[in-house]
Amino acid sequence: MAEKISLPAKLINGGIAGLVGVTCVFPIDLAKTRLQNQQGQGIYRGMFDCLIKTVRSEGVFGMYRGAAVNLTLVTPEKAIKLAANDFFRNSLSQEGKELTLLREMLAGCGAGTCQVIVTSPMEMLKIQLQDAGRLATKNVLTGEGGAAATIPHTTAATYERPSALLITKNLLRSQGISGVYKGLGATLLRDVPFSIIYFPLFANINKFGQKSPQGKAPFYHSFIAGCFAGSVAAVAVTPLDVLKTRIQTLKKGLGEDTYNGIVDCARKIWRNEGPAAFMKGAWCRALVIAPLFGIAQVVYFIGIGEYILGHFK
Repeated sequence: MAEKISLPAKLINGGIAGLVGVTCVFPIDLAKTRLQNQQGQGIYRGMFDCLIKTVRSEGVFGMYRGAAVNLTLVTPEKAIKLAANDFFRNSLSQEGKELTLLREMLAGCGAGTCQVIVTSPMEMLKIQLQDAGRLATKNVLTGEGGAAATIPHTTAATYERPSALLITKNLLRSQGISGVYKGLGATLLRDVPFSIIYFPLFANINKFGQKSPQGKAPFYHSFIAGCFAGSVAAVAVTPLDVLKTRIQTLKKGLGEDTYNGIVDCARKIWRNEGPAAFMKGAWCRALVIAPLFGIAQVVYFIGIGEYILGHFK
């Protein structure tokens, strides 16, 4: 049996990994959200075009719009995800036997289900903040005088930037706790399949780097395994991520569709934008998830949490 890791250590490892990973890849995640929310004639032609126009209109810090929400909630989110997967793997394991693929998938399913407690409100708030700049830019380009050839440098100063606290207060006041958890079903629909794919794939790839069943793979092998498994799982569930993003976006631009649930959202996207729209932001999503989970697994397998806790004993 592999070395047992304490729950506090798992939580610390997951939290540190989440903070480092989000800080590194958040601008790409912002581009993903804006690309997925585009309907019809879009403002952005791709990830790099989105990032360039965001910097031009909102400044460098515009790429980190909504990062505070992620950095605040990513620690419990990643901690729950990684710790829950280990818990379910240990619960489903049989003495002296390796987990079957089915049991690995069940453990991943349990981890994905547990994490939405934090993921759903985190994503809901983050999306509103990330998409505010796109809506402001679209309003400028489609306002009086018709579409402009370039995005004005003053766009960032022409709209009121929402705050996560204000959005939360308004939702709780108008809709109660259900408002904060808008899109919970779509989040489950995305995160459970993601975890079912990611955790078994990572575990099996990571085994190739282990010299013995009791040993750990080298950190670089865990990083590569996490990146590969993360990118495969991310691309596989991109259509579900598009549905989740559209449903959780509260404020729509002029002429953009509104949705009444997952089925209605899927039907309108297919009818109005075609099947290719379900893969919007797939490249961005892979670039976000790959290093995010690569970093997570390196931190987790190096055992930074154990090292920190060791100083308190």
